[in-house]
Amino acid sequence: MPSTFQSETGQIGSMLLKHARDAFIDQATIDEHWRRLNFLAPPDSDEALREYDAFAELLATFDIEMHFLPKNATCSLDSIYVRDASIVCDRGAILCNMGKPARRSEPAACRSGYERLDLPILGTLEDDARIEGGDLTWLDSRTLVIGEGYRSNAAGIAAVRELMADCVEELLTPPLPHWHGEEDVFHLMSVLSPIDEDLLLVFSPLLSVPFRQRLLALGKTLVEVPEEEFDSMGCNVLAVAPRTCVMLDNNPITRKRLEQAGAEVHVYKGDEISRKGCGGPTCLTRPLARSL
Repeated sequence: MPSTFQSETGQIGSMLLKHARDAFIDQATIDEHWRRLNFLAPPDSDEALREYDAFAELLATFDIEMHFLPKNATCSLDSIYVRDASIVCDRGAILCNMGKPARRSEPAACRSGYERLDLPILGTLEDDARIEGGDLTWLDSRTLVIGEGYRSNAAGIAAVRELMADCVEELLTPPLPHWHGEEDVFHLMSVLSPIDEDLLLVFSPLLSVPFRQRLLALGKTLVEVPEEEFDSMGCNVLAVAPRTCVMLDNNPITRKRLEQAGAEVHVYKGDEISRKGCGGPTCLTRPLARSL
């Protein structure tokens, strides 16, 4: 089957990750930094390692080739959420320029990972051009969405538009809400997760009306996350193949709605690696090649 980097729902062939042992380091590091990074609570180091091992074992059942970034002294606990530091297209990788100051070193740390994989670096965002990977998603292989908010700004979107000019036919740039403010962990993928090219999981109360209408006009079926499962990251779901997905446990209503829409749902326990840092399975992974 042909493969592409410009998909969120094709069968994942390879991905970039960072293990909890190399992001969290140890309990002393967690205890020193979790407040500054706006974690909800300090993760338990030992339990985080167990959760991450189980998460990786689940991903391995889908025959995904996993490449782990090494420990890096310049990076924080947030580096476990590897999606945000880079974005990919069929021409190569773009190293982001993080909107959260404490994460500014992460894109450079990703470079060595891509070099080991012989994946070209298409560009590096700099100066006032800000992009985080959680604000960007492919609706199909030629339609890209970048949410404009506190983490990704107009200058960053313009830079990505130029770098990906020959890869994208339509670029949608919906504004993101203020929600809980500038320090909150909020990305486009907090409110939208592609499950298949025609099926999206969404939290409509935080979608702009024009953007939601555009999704419907593109023929997308929207599965709605209930309000009571938004804070537990019910909307943060990783498609590992068309209509096959991984999500945090304890979101039963969202899971049932996905299954009723024809999706196969797998869950993992992520109290330490996901809930306390507000980063679900899409945040924990940077999918690379996907089969179409």
